[in-house]
Amino acid sequence: MRSIWARPVTKIAASSALVLLMLLLPLLNISIPGVFPGPTYTPGTLQLLAYAMLIAALALSYHLLFGLAGMLSFGHALFFAAGAYGLGIVLRNFSPSWLPAGATFVAAILITVLIGFVLAALVGSVSLRVTGISFAMVTLAFAQAGSVVVRRNPGGQTGGEEGLTLDVSHVPDALVGVLNTRNLYWLSLAVLVFVYLVVLWVEKSRAGHVVAATRENEQRARVIGIRPYFVRLLIFGIAGALAALAGAAFLLLQSGVSPRVATPDFTLTLLVIVVLGGVGLRWGAVLGAIVYTLLDQRLTALAGSEFIARLPDLLRIPLSQPLFILGTLFILVVLFLPGGLAGLTERGGRPHRPSRRSRERMLEVEEI
Repeated sequence: MRSIWARPVTKIAASSALVLLMLLLPLLNISIPGVFPGPTYTPGTLQLLAYAMLIAALALSYHLLFGLAGMLSFGHALFFAAGAYGLGIVLRNFSPSWLPAGATFVAAILITVLIGFVLAALVGSVSLRVTGISFAMVTLAFAQAGSVVVRRNPGGQTGGEEGLTLDVSHVPDALVGVLNTRNLYWLSLAVLVFVYLVVLWVEKSRAGHVVAATRENEQRARVIGIRPYFVRLLIFGIAGALAALAGAAFLLLQSGVSPRVATPDFTLTLLVIVVLGGVGLRWGAVLGAIVYTLLDQRLTALAGSEFIARLPDLLRIPLSQPLFILGTLFILVVLFLPGGLAGLTERGGRPHRPSRRSRERMLEVEEI
């Protein structure tokens, strides 16, 4: 009995300790040269860590689609953009006199998350009529359409190529300005923890078991009476709502948003992050997002350093391109760590094998 409970208790304790450390990080003076731009209490480092956590929350929402349900979507960035642009537009146009400023802000966030869910439900209701590469292409088409709409600036709402600036008139003062970066960091941490708990709940729910079983063998799932379309649509909607929440927090952190977040390229980045961390693992999405974000930010600074400039052309040219280094790292992980970075810890240093986990979920569904 002790062995059955030992591992879950250890995981919960380790997760709680990590969240506590992240919670206290803005109050500590920790410097890691080459990783952080300064001590952990400085606005620059807190901004970078907050951004990494929001990308981790977004990657977790994509994990629901790709890691849990096995749906390869090229349009997930659309919902993140809906959250960022949606909150900005709602804050600009939604200001009922009968609501106090704080309540208006909370209502705007709830409306934004609802927009993300409804948009995902609409996109999913069409995309899920097909499967495989056809599904990926349909989601790509929706993402392209969303990107075009954002750049066309309908009604002057999205700002076009220049992007959208946050209207702070209805935003609490504690979340505005560089001096409040610490509060924005804690907000980003809260969003990440909330998204993680929702994803955990979905995975452990009957819908999570059903969609995982459907991913492995849809025909067998249909034989035992499962209707995959509606379960997948529910997962698609929840993933869209969580992505919209991360997008809303991103707007608050950056005080604005650019059209880049609406492009399919941004979804491809999420795919790389999930594969880098480990497909099918929640911690894989978080770890992959943090590692990718830190590498992306710091490699950009390294590429322009004097050290790289003094290297011979054979080394200087490739090393001056951060995407080259990130691409090489991605190839190495795919070749030598098929379970991703988190897969090493999941099985004591051995690559993770998601097929065994999936077979267990199929048995659980049959028992239900």
